[in-house]
Amino acid sequence: MNIRDAYGPNRFGLSFEVFPPKSLEGDRQLATELEKLAECRPAFISCTYGAGGSTSKRTLEWCGRIQQEFSTPAMAHLTCLNSTADSLKHWMRQAFDSGINNLMVLRGDLPRNASTGGEEAPGGLRRAHELVTLARELSDSIGIGVAGYPEKHPESPDDETDLLHLGTKVRCGADAVFTQLFFDNRTFLAFRDRAIRAGIQTPIVPGIMPVTEYDSLVRISSLCGSVIPDELQSGLEAARHDPVAQFEFGVDYAIQQCRDLIRHGVPGIHFYVLNKAAAVRLIVRELLFDARDLSPIAGRTPGKQLASCDKDLVAARQTETWY
Repeated sequence: MNIRDAYGPNRFGLSFEVFPPKSLEGDRQLATELEKLAECRPAFISCTYGAGGSTSKRTLEWCGRIQQEFSTPAMAHLTCLNSTADSLKHWMRQAFDSGINNLMVLRGDLPRNASTGGEEAPGGLRRAHELVTLARELSDSIGIGVAGYPEKHPESPDDETDLLHLGTKVRCGADAVFTQLFFDNRTFLAFRDRAIRAGIQTPIVPGIMPVTEYDSLVRISSLCGSVIPDELQSGLEAARHDPVAQFEFGVDYAIQQCRDLIRHGVPGIHFYVLNKAAAVRLIVRELLFDARDLSPIAGRTPGKQLASCDKDLVAARQTETWY
């Protein structure tokens, strides 16, 4: 399966993102969660790649498990900072030999206290578009995803410059753009409109992270700089001493966010699940009820039908409206 096949007429590309755990117990827990995520029949599940290649072997191991044990196509993340072109080629060939046909190609995060120029290993790369070019030179048939930033990359001086960088990545061979998480859909829609006006025709897939704890919301905001709508912040803050209420509010907020995106014609949704299936399964289940009715259900009370059995989820997933 190539990610190009996930988006298009009568297709909706559902996908999830996980990260390699750091312990055996984490491995066991992720395997349990992946079994639950695979029941949602996603187009693919991606696995991240630690800073400076710190989890490069684990990324390949988990992508292999995703495909072999859970019968789901995998997308391996790859970053280029602190890596030589030769080492990146070797890693990509290993991925291809393992049957991994999709890559999420990224520059990677700068080390702390580094300049915006990044760190370049001898014979290495400094920009994501260079890695896209390198990957495309190795294979015309693989699927390549790249990152997009609705609220612009923190190192970009303005939206226009940020969009120029995105356009370069697409022209170098990217098949789809997956956005950084955001909580206000107007930000994403404005970004998508700017990209289309700039001539970017590649599918732009919104990245959604369900936030079900107030403390997590504060931490995420400080790390990625996403604007937090008052409705989300005040709702989680009001329930911060009630874990169940926080979870329900966060799930319902994400459901409404996804419904609105679907009404605006997004080609798919990429969920950042943080190695936990519970929230996203409820979200997907609710959206599948919408898909079975062939239109978004306006005005329905959030959460009322979240207890549907799993067989309904799988059956609904087999309709033409959800791939």
